[in-house]
Amino acid sequence: MPALWIAHVKVSDDAAYGEYARRATTAIAEHGGVFIARGGRYVQLEGPDRPRNVVARFPSVEAAEACNRSDAYQEAMSYAKGAAERELSIVEIDE
Repeated sequence: MPALWIAHVKVSDDAAYGEYARRATTAIAEHGGVFIARGGRYVQLEGPDRPRNVVARFPSVEAAEACNRSDAYQEAMSYAKGAAERELSIVEIDE
């Protein structure tokens, strides 16, 4: 079943996080991920405000997890560490 990769982010270093985003885009695509939402308008209803919200659709939970563990994504993450506060979840789509 397909899955969504959902990230809520508050960026503190635009340059470093921009490099993360550039590299992560490639890693996500290599694992079948397609962006549905990337930034843009949002309404915060509950929980901590994270003004950057990203949703990518993957073929499966396993594909999304494999992306997260991949060398390419972990290299991208080295730019995000210290450059943002983040939450990341993978949620299976009930179709």
